[in-house]
Amino acid sequence: MQENRNAASPDASRDLILEKAMRDYGNDIYYIVYSYVKDHSLAEDLTQEVFVKVYKKMDSFREESSLKTWIVRMAINHCKDHLRRWDTRMISFTNTINDMVKGKFGTPEQSMIEEETKSELIKHLLSLPVKYREIIFLFYFEEMKLSEIADCMDLNINTVKTRLAKGRKLLGATYQKSEVYNNG
Repeated sequence: MQENRNAASPDASRDLILEKAMRDYGNDIYYIVYSYVKDHSLAEDLTQEVFVKVYKKMDSFREESSLKTWIVRMAINHCKDHLRRWDTRMISFTNTINDMVKGKFGTPEQSMIEEETKSELIKHLLSLPVKYREIIFLFYFEEMKLSEIADCMDLNINTVKTRLAKGRKLLGATYQKSEVYNNG
């Protein structure tokens, strides 16, 4: 009986791997998820769901890529699945109408949080189409290599390079059109 307590169970090592992954990549995954859903509370929930999936699918990790790349791919797919669901689109539509009715102000705390999250870069980045936004985000904010992004997104590396170049161009164009750029 004593031997069973000292022997490391598969669940114990799985727990340790998950804890380390959450500690090392939790913020990165949260920001990736946020770049898709643009809502802090929802991003927190979806990030937790991603790590639950990671835990459940730990046995399927074949180490063909880094753990981070595998988790990022899982997070991106989870976000895309979430955004495709009918109820998600309906909730988003309802929230938009509610914001219009409320005048988009809400509580003072919500206003302050919204102002903090609407920095010029984030605002312009989030205005880009998803296929460019995700590449720029992974390259600049997550500091992933082009090959890692290609692997993570299941794309050809030349497609990643093209989207990165086009995304940069679009981002630059949004800055040139902005009031800050023209007035500053």
